[in-house]
Amino acid sequence: MPISHIQALRGMLREQRGVVLPGAPNALAARIIADLGFKAVYLTGAGLTNTHLGLPDLGFMDLSQVADHVMAIRCVIDLPLVVDADTGFGNAINVTHTVRILEQAGASAIQIEDQRAPKRCGHFDGKELIPLEEMVGKVRAAVDTRRQDLVVIARTDACAVEGFEAAIERAGRYIEAGADVTFVEAPESLDDLKALPRRLKAPQLVNMVLGGKTPIVDATVAGEMGFSLVLYANAALQGAVHGMQSTLSTLKETGVLDERAVTSFAERQRLVDKPTYDLMEARYAAHAAAENSAPY
Repeated sequence: MPISHIQALRGMLREQRGVVLPGAPNALAARIIADLGFKAVYLTGAGLTNTHLGLPDLGFMDLSQVADHVMAIRCVIDLPLVVDADTGFGNAINVTHTVRILEQAGASAIQIEDQRAPKRCGHFDGKELIPLEEMVGKVRAAVDTRRQDLVVIARTDACAVEGFEAAIERAGRYIEAGADVTFVEAPESLDDLKALPRRLKAPQLVNMVLGGKTPIVDATVAGEMGFSLVLYANAALQGAVHGMQSTLSTLKETGVLDERAVTSFAERQRLVDKPTYDLMEARYAAHAAAENSAPY
């Protein structure tokens, strides 16, 4: 019997450390991540907001938009898919609906956070937190509602608001409430980073934000520290933006491009699996032709 994407993620969390988790802002990016041989994909809320709406990560996406993208990604990859569900789109009751929708859409894990709505990127200033007990209730609601053993990741943004010790306390309470993984966002020193896996009794996720507040460490070092997942939520997006700016700047300056300046047409078709659809088209066209020629 095939191992489900949720079972695969749970196995990873039990048995591995330092697993790189690249972020995908859309299904094409998820295909590229899978094609390159990564073990799991993260649907980034910030990246989705930036690419789908052209807006900053300030809580503009709603549950239906996220669910649509989860379904699109699940249709094209089999890898475990961790979904950024922001604050759960409301209170504990809303979280139960969020869990049902995203689990059915194909999420392997959902990440919910303890910011007050409208939330903002974990490396922005000006964040506010909901009360600890309110977030504990949201974690419990997520755990109680899941039907397919969905992994629940609880994120705290307390480092920037209440300090590192408060973040440890909050993460510990979320683990007691049933969170499978905790994610302490934006620790600002290497000592604090090293302390997280030692002090918290659940698998840990560390977020490597290029240009952000947390010290960047490589995946091997993060694994040695004890982190299970090493998230690069928007590296693919930042790389894509850099590529678009570079290519389009050349086009603006010269008025012409050739295929050497970009990913080839053939490679683009391979990445979206066009040859498979060509074969299906031929197969079903032949079947239809055979049926139409059969005597009645």
